[in-house]
Amino acid sequence: MMYTLYTIDEGGEQMPRKPKQPCAYPGCPTLSEERYCERHRKLMEKNYEKYSRDPAVHKKYGRAWKRIRDNYVKTHPFCERCFANGILVPVEEVHHKVPISQGGTHDPSNLMSLCRSCHNKIHHEIGDR
Repeated sequence: MMYTLYTIDEGGEQMPRKPKQPCAYPGCPTLSEERYCERHRKLMEKNYEKYSRDPAVHKKYGRAWKRIRDNYVKTHPFCERCFANGILVPVEEVHHKVPISQGGTHDPSNLMSLCRSCHNKIHHEIGDR
């Protein structure tokens, strides 16, 4: 007898879950719903911060930025671009209108709450990514 796990979508209907996959870490057989299992996810995030991310990012975006970002998200909980179109999407990113590298600041007038999709679109439009 086989059992299928289901999730409930916004409409209240049952939908089958995505099957678990082996962890992407070499040699790890653990099944996970994410790319990496819990143990290797933390390791890969640590390696990303250490080897792949530009060290200057930590100077620009430290603990103070996290506090500023969290306070901004409390007052602007939805993506501002989607909200302007009448769609409520929770904020995932806080964007600098004028980038720090171009003289921008962490001032609330220079910040914008965005969903990941809108944030990627902005950076794609300006050719940053």
